[in-house]
Amino acid sequence: MKFPSAYLLVSHGSRDPRPEVAMQALACLLRDRLQEQQGQSSLPMVGTAQLELHPLPLHQQITAFADRARAVGCDRLQILPLFLLEGVHVMEDIPAEIAQAHPILGTTIQLDLRPHLGSQISGLRHLLQSAIQLVQGSNSGDRQWIVLSHGSRRPGSNQVVEDLANRLQAIPAYWSISPNLEERMDELIQAGYRHLGILPYFLFPGGITDAIGQVAREHSQRQPELQIQLADPIGATPELAELILALTA
Repeated sequence: MKFPSAYLLVSHGSRDPRPEVAMQALACLLRDRLQEQQGQSSLPMVGTAQLELHPLPLHQQITAFADRARAVGCDRLQILPLFLLEGVHVMEDIPAEIAQAHPILGTTIQLDLRPHLGSQISGLRHLLQSAIQLVQGSNSGDRQWIVLSHGSRRPGSNQVVEDLANRLQAIPAYWSISPNLEERMDELIQAGYRHLGILPYFLFPGGITDAIGQVAREHSQRQPELQIQLADPIGATPELAELILALTA
């Protein structure tokens, strides 16, 4: 028995190779979990695509993968946006690319856009809490954590970050909009905090997480009495694969 669905994980895309390596690892984890869940002897089709920074536009990546899926008997393609915020990419760009793919593919395969990863609030909070616990030290009682997201200019899109930070007893900051990381750190230092924690609300290591680390190091160099703990981004883990599995029907 073959899998009726194929699965396409869509990320933003990066010039840094690390996110794509992580995406491939995540696709393998999801493939194994789908096979286990459905009790199949054959492996499901799980691929990756990029909204930006790919030689082909997303709609062409979708049609190429859909053609391969049809060739092995799939009649449905589930498109899974691996985005943490409900911003323009999720609400406008990806649906527009799928709309371009529809007339090319016709009715031979169903394109099913699933909810974006950031809709899994409870599961993501658990992953972030685990990341904090991994780096907590003995003097962590007075440590103030900052949940740092990329941020979106789309109205309402950052509410999830505000909610997550509140549940984690942290404060939110953003990389691309205000209040940014340096503003938040300066506020906390002026308020008397000397133990800070930065929790990157990003999927994988890359250029931005490297820059976050550089900001933390520069602050520590300027103020040696300042202790800054930097947690890892979420990462390609079985736990993340489980959250993605929950997005599939």
